[in-house]
Amino acid sequence: MKMAKFKIAVLPGDGVGKDVMDAAMIVLEKLAVDAEYVYGEIGWEFWCKEGNALPDRTIKLLKETDACLFGAITSKPKEEAAAELDPALRGRGLSYFSPIVRLRQEFDLYTNLRPCKAYPGNPLNYRDNIDLVIFRENTEGMYAGVEFFPLPQSVREALLVHPKMKAFKDTPLEEIALSTRIMTKKGCSRIVRAAFEYARKHGRRSVTIVEKPNVLRETGGLMLGVAREIAREYPEIAFKEANVDAMCMWLVKNPHDYDVLVAENLFGDIISDLGAQLVGGLGFASAGNIGDSYAVFEPTHGSAPKYAGQYKVNPIATFLAVKLMLDWLGEAERARCLETAIAGVIERGKVRTYDMGGTSSSLDVARAVAERL
Repeated sequence: MKMAKFKIAVLPGDGVGKDVMDAAMIVLEKLAVDAEYVYGEIGWEFWCKEGNALPDRTIKLLKETDACLFGAITSKPKEEAAAELDPALRGRGLSYFSPIVRLRQEFDLYTNLRPCKAYPGNPLNYRDNIDLVIFRENTEGMYAGVEFFPLPQSVREALLVHPKMKAFKDTPLEEIALSTRIMTKKGCSRIVRAAFEYARKHGRRSVTIVEKPNVLRETGGLMLGVAREIAREYPEIAFKEANVDAMCMWLVKNPHDYDVLVAENLFGDIISDLGAQLVGGLGFASAGNIGDSYAVFEPTHGSAPKYAGQYKVNPIATFLAVKLMLDWLGEAERARCLETAIAGVIERGKVRTYDMGGTSSSLDVARAVAERL
């Protein structure tokens, strides 16, 4: 029996993640990708009954595949997550941690690639002809996960070497929460270089570094310094600098002035969602979590539990995630055909989900895209 060219992990997750994944499989079947699809378990259900939203068996499955297609998961704050844990597991020191963040760190998926493209005919476009690509560092920064509450005395003592920590020296430890922003030269260098390499490969005209070095002088200064150094290696690409707060304003005012944006984890998260809204909202927002040897592709919307099983939500973000996956796997022609089919369905406007003012289901959109293929 002939083995498939690719082995792809499929993690539907929770809520509407299962709905959009069902829709995506209709499209993948029509594309006739030479692939074996292996389903895995991830999400809220497994946190509640096992105390682990990303079971070890799922990590093992991913290590045996070429890429992963991911749906959506439910995430809740620490106290709410603890309250929904199986009573038999409480009191064991278990703490909820985002499984998608863990995946990024476990597989060193340091690039979060977020295209933001306004397809003609989309009634939700903020403006037509927007075509941004955002590179978000995916493993460090504010999302590295090094946090404390209450603050251990040993940590406070270590931080008191900094003069500005003295303002907090008498605050009770149980009244201080601390999140760290950890950035390395390696982390900054490889995300900036990924952005410039993408710009060069795809003929993009500019790369803009989005930071806040006037306030976050050390971490922001490191990122900016690295970006300036790398930019000199790409003289044909215009290099711009912007503070994250100003960038949010300029993206709304003049989105056509920007091309490729690159940022650390938190700032990249913020401008990615802003960019998504410029081109129709999260129903059109796909992402690739990409490392040197593995990648996970996803729509960036949440699990929307109230819509689960209704096949109501817009699956186009998931189809665009499939497109990114095909590009990464080297299936460029299939990726191009898929994007053309998606664009055709959007422009024709006959099949639209509720967010676009229509009444079509997720599966209706999938069948319309498959028909154009």
